[in-house]
Amino acid sequence: MDFSIRAANVEDCKDIARMIVELAEYEKVADHVKVTQRDLEQDGFSKNPFFHGIVAEVPEQHKTKDGHTKIGYALYFYSYSSWSGRAIYMEDLYVMPEFRGKSIGKALMSKVAQLGLAAGCNQLNFTVLDWNKPSLDFYLSQGSFDITADMGYHCMRCEGEALEHLAQP
Repeated sequence: MDFSIRAANVEDCKDIARMIVELAEYEKVADHVKVTQRDLEQDGFSKNPFFHGIVAEVPEQHKTKDGHTKIGYALYFYSYSSWSGRAIYMEDLYVMPEFRGKSIGKALMSKVAQLGLAAGCNQLNFTVLDWNKPSLDFYLSQGSFDITADMGYHCMRCEGEALEHLAQP
């Protein structure tokens, strides 16, 4: 399959927003998506972006039945490990279902790894749902390991009213 991977730009935000909803539907949490195309434009393409992105694109002759040529994406940001220094966090990795199994997800993940290494990062972090066996198997096949199983870490979150309460002095 002929495809290309490139840095996302502000014009890609409409398609990235569409694929974020598709990913959330696949993960059975579509009602959790609050981010809009405008949020992506502001948060990813401002002077101090909160995230970076890459997109996978196919030529016109391979576009989807709905006319899409942007068929996958990855969002990532740089972070820091107090133990090992610079790190890159892959927030999302998504390929539309009809394009899976064609090495597009591998190419997206590989590009995030390349960007991390170029920035001096020594680890790539991400999460995956425990029931998503195809993705778990893929990540394990790429040399990743499960830090919850191997080290006992749990991914925690504080949001909404709890976050507001926590922020009180």
